[in-house]
Amino acid sequence: MEKVTTLFLKIAVILLGIPVLALCIFLVPEMANLAVKLVPTFAFIKYLVFIIFDASAIPFYFALYQAFKLLRYIDKNKAFSDLSVKALKKIKYCAIIISILHVLVWPLFYVFAEADDAPGVIFAGLAVPFASMVIAVFAAVLQKLLQEAITIKSENDLTV
Repeated sequence: MEKVTTLFLKIAVILLGIPVLALCIFLVPEMANLAVKLVPTFAFIKYLVFIIFDASAIPFYFALYQAFKLLRYIDKNKAFSDLSVKALKKIKYCAIIISILHVLVWPLFYVFAEADDAPGVIFAGLAVPFASMVIAVFAAVLQKLLQEAITIKSENDLTV
C-alpha cells in the first residue's frame, strides 16, 4: 500500500512540472510582449519578465526534485533521517525564492490591471507568492517536526 501511495505522489510530482514548463514556453513570451506594449518607454521590461518568470522555474523544478527524493527516502524506509530534513529545508528555501521573485514582478500585474481595467489581475499576481509562502511555512513545520522525531528516535535507540 505504501509503495502505491508514493508511486501516486511521484507521478503527481512529475505532472506538476508539465504545466509550469508550458507556462514558461507559451505564456511568458506573451506576457513579455504585452509588457512592452503597455510600457513602451522601458523596452528592457521584456527581458525582465523573461528573467524573473523563467528564473523562478529553476527553484520550482529543484523543489520538485527534492520532493521526488523525499518520496524515494520514504520508499527506502529512510523517512526519519537527516537526508529528509535537508530535502525539506531545500524545499523551504526554494519556495521562499519563488515568492521573492514573484513579489518583485508584482508591479507588472498592477500595470496589466490598469491597462485592461481589471483589478482582479492584481490579486491573481498575489496567488503565486502566497502559495509559495504557504509551502515554505508548511515545509518549515514539517522540517521541525521531523527533526524532533529524529531526536526522539535517537534518544529511544540509546535507551534500549
